[in-house]
Parts: sequence; structure tokens; C-alpha cells
Amino acid sequence: MKGYVLKKMNIRQLSTLLFFVSTSCTTIAASAPDLSQSNGSSFGYSLSGQAGNSRSPQLGGPSTLSGQANTNNATGSFAQQNRQGMLLPGEADVRKLLPQAEAGLPPPYGANLFAGGYETERSDGLNDNYLIAPGDKLNIWIWGAVNFSNVVTVDNQGNIFIPDVGPINVKNVPASQINNLVTSKIGDVFTNNVNIYVNLLTTTPVSVFVTGPVIRPGQYAGQSSDSVLYFLKRAGGIDSERGSYRKIKVLRQNQVLQQIDLYEFMQKGRMPKLSLKDQDVILVEPQGPMVNVAGKVRNPFRFELKQHNTLGSELVNYALPLAKVSHVGVVGDRSNGPFSIYLPYKDFAQVQLKDGDKVLFNDDMHAQVYDVQVSGSYMGPSYFTVRKETKLHDLLNHIPINPDLADYQSIYLMRKSVAIRQKEMLDESLNRLERSVFTAPASSDGEATIRAKEAELVMQFVDKARKIQPLGKVVVADKGIIANIQLEQGDQIVIPNKTDLIQVGGEVLMPQAVVYNPNANLDDYVAWAGGFSERANDQRIAIVHANGLVEFKGQGNVQPGDQIMVLPKVDSKTMQSVKDITQIIYQIAVAANVAIN
Repeated sequence: MKGYVLKKMNIRQLSTLLFFVSTSCTTIAASAPDLSQSNGSSFGYSLSGQAGNSRSPQLGGPSTLSGQANTNNATGSFAQQNRQGMLLPGEADVRKLLPQAEAGLPPPYGANLFAGGYETERSDGLNDNYLIAPGDKLNIWIWGAVNFSNVVTVDNQGNIFIPDVGPINVKNVPASQINNLVTSKIGDVFTNNVNIYVNLLTTTPVSVFVTGPVIRPGQYAGQSSDSVLYFLKRAGGIDSERGSYRKIKVLRQNQVLQQIDLYEFMQKGRMPKLSLKDQDVILVEPQGPMVNVAGKVRNPFRFELKQHNTLGSELVNYALPLAKVSHVGVVGDRSNGPFSIYLPYKDFAQVQLKDGDKVLFNDDMHAQVYDVQVSGSYMGPSYFTVRKETKLHDLLNHIPINPDLADYQSIYLMRKSVAIRQKEMLDESLNRLERSVFTAPASSDGEATIRAKEAELVMQFVDKARKIQPLGKVVVADKGIIANIQLEQGDQIVIPNKTDLIQVGGEVLMPQAVVYNPNANLDDYVAWAGGFSERANDQRIAIVHANGLVEFKGQGNVQPGDQIMVLPKVDSKTMQSVKDITQIIYQIAVAANVAIN
């Protein structure tokens, strides 16, 4: 008796526990969030040639795992709450249990396919190809000599019953034909003055098995009209490292009903019309031969081939190379050992690809023409396209100028490669400065405090200096003689305007433009700008000439159009890195025509 009472109590406790667990799971699932792009003269140089004529995350994020749908038998519809990857208590993340393939591979083509929404958001899912099944509901109206209106349900034998007519078998009748069938049967009984209308109202949910290399194989509920993509997403999507996107079978009673290639859907929007039934099976087959694509393409993915021997022309249709692609490299393995080729793009169409090949689409054609820009005082176009071998004099003869306005004897270039190198040298100097500050020894606590304060000031200076972008000036003119250098891609030819003004800036009280005076010296121009500031180094004044050449006080005379920069000084009493900072200040003044402190 005692054992019976204890057993009864255990059963009650167990039932209570299961009730709370099921309630908690329902609450968690219900609370999951539904998270349902004049004529002028030229320079006069003789021409040696003519200018030429112009002619790579995973996409979609992680797979979204949908939860099981809630079925409403009363209406024949179901409501689905998307779990958005959330796991129920005690449920394992299957993706963590699956072994990983080779690291560093690009995502497969179609990896974002199951990030879309395929959930049913309507009370029914009807289409013309749907086959009537037991449990479906039909709305029937009869008027005229006989009046009848009712919603009838298809019974287990596939019949509907209409008074005075009897049973009508509608099982497996397409939805598009149900009206004609029922109308014909009723018309056999009521032959005169009777109008009939039949409409399929609701459908019975179906249960479909999803198996093969998917994230969560299992049995899932849905509407018969729901797409294969919907059920695949309910199963977490295709396992992108093992499952095929091109070989998906729909089985009914162990017979292949339909074969689906998702590439057809992704590229052409083709999806076979299919009405699923209870106990149907969606089988994802193992992944076929794969080819990795990288380089200058619109689709840098892993592509699945239908056959083990596929020509490059097929891959081109998938990868969509950019117009500038000139060569293709293929690396892989063949029966006789490692395989590697590099060939022109036009020859790639006939190359046979194998499983595991890596294909690189490359832009390996060197430009035979350059784009050169002109700025400053000139007439005519601002951009020129020239042959690769063109030199400066060859182009100058095609640039019309007004000799009265243009200082054509002081032209200079701004070159991208020079600017990059100047930036590299500046960064190297700043790195040395940082190392010297942080590695400076301190013999006492007081000295250590001074070093810390010094380091703080130096870092402020470094942060400011790293933001400076050099101009990449190339001095090509000296005393009216212009060097005939070879042009590069992206060169900018600057022709200064003739001017009588002298720009005075840097560490002066009133930076301004001053009219050139042939009788004035450097100190006079500084005085006219208000004189030196407290931080000025009166012994180091930079003169930037109109041709880009930089000289310091005592090295040259001021000429019309020049820029005078008074550089700052560094207090040698508090700073141990005076030499390095001073050098960087001069470097910036030359490279960027600015004074920084």
C-alpha cells in the first residue's frame, strides 16, 4: 500500500514537472522575436611623338533555424513562430556538432539563400495544382430552383456529401478542376434552372520529411502549397559544406516526384510547381564537385558543378568576371599530380575543371596609356591621355597658355608615387621619435616625471603629424629650364599663375599676403606680417618657390609668387628629442608646405 502511494505521488510529481517544462518551452518559443547602394600659345617644345587615344564573409550571416509550426486543426491552417536560431532548453546547437571543412574557403554560391523569408503568412495556401485531400473544406452554393449553401469537409474516403445528391469523390482532384467536377455531379441531379458555385476554402496542413545534408533533418509541418525552400529553411537550410544545392529530390512513396536545381532558381527564378502531400520526403543529396573562384569577379564563391568534367565557359556564367579581366589562373590536382596553368581569358572557356580546382580571374594587362591632369594657369582641356612612353616636353606642346598670366618657367609636378614615398618616410621618422621617447632612461623619480610629461607632448605632436598628407611635389624647373622627365599615371602638371604677392605664414603674428618688393629682404616680409610669434624659430625660415623648390634662410632670395613659412622652435630645456622633432618639422614643411608645432 505504501509503495502504491509513493508510486502515485511520483507520478503526480512527474506530471506536474512535465506540465511546467512544457509551459516554459511554450512561453520561450512564443516570446522569440519575429524579425520578419581664346587661343593661346604653347610651350614651344618640339614633339617626339603624338599623344595616344584613350580607349574580395559569409553572405547572409548564419543560417536561421525555424521552429516547429503550431497547427490549428479547426481551421485547417497553421501559424508559425520563427525561432530565429534560438534553442529550446536542453536543445543542442547542431552546427557546433558538425565537423568543419577546410578553413579559409569562400562561401558556397547560394549561401545566403536561406536568409530570406519563405514563411506562410496567410490562412491558407492554395494553388491550381493542389490535390484535394481528406480534411479539406469546400464552400458550395446552389441557387435557383434549389437553394443550398454550406461548408463541407472531405471525409477520410475522399468524399463530400450534398443532400439530395449524395457523396461526390473529390480526392486527388486538382483545385483548378474542383468547381467543374462538383458542378457536373450536381447538374446530373438538378438539370433545370440551377446555378452552382464551388470554392476550395481551406487545406489540411501536411507533414513533410526533410533529410540528407541539412542542419536539422526531421519532420516539419506546412501547407501543401509551400515551396521546397520553405521546408529546407525549417530544417535550418542546406549544410553548405556537405549538401548539394543542385541535386534535391522530392520523393513520394519512394518514387522520385521532382528533381530541383537551386542554381536555376538563383539565376533564372525557376522553381517547379509542386503540391506536397503528407509523408513526402525532401532529400538533399551529397555535395558534388566544387570549384573555388576568386579575383576580379562579381561572384567570388564556391561553385558546385553538375559533372566531374566541366568547361570553363560554364563557370564564367556563374562567376561573372569583370570586363577588365585579362588572364585566368587554375590550380588543382590531376591524376598525374599537381596541376597549374595561367592563360589568357579568351582561352579559359575550353579548360576542363575538376573537383577542388581554385580559379583566379586576374587583371594582368598593363596599361599602355596614362591619364595626366593639368591645373593652374592654362587654356584648353584639363585631362590628357598619353602613350606610356610620353615625356613632359611632348605633352607641354599640347597645352595652350597665356604667357602674360602663366608662370610657365616655374611649372612642377605632383606625383602619387612620390607622395606615397614621402608619407612612408614621414611615418618612419615618427616611429623613430616614438621609440626614442619611450626608451629614454631616467636616473631618478624627478627625471621620470619629466620624461612622462615629455612623452605626452611628443605623442600629441605625433598624432598631429600623422594626419599630414604630403603633396608629392617633383621639382622639374630651375632658372627657366624644364627637365624632360617621363610621365607616370596620375601625374598632375601644375602651371603657377604669375603673381606679385608673397604669402607669409607659420609662426608670425598676422599671416597674410604681401606685395613683392625687390628691395626687401626676408626679415622685412616677416615684419610686415606682424613679426615673429613667441614660438617662432627666427633662424629657420623656409622659402617655398613657385616651382616647388624649398630653401631656408640664407640659401636663396625671395621671388614673386614665393611662400614664406616661419617654422616653430622646440624648447631644448624640456625636450630631449629636439633634434628628431626639428627634423620632422622640416620634413613636413618640404613635403606638405605647412608648418606644424
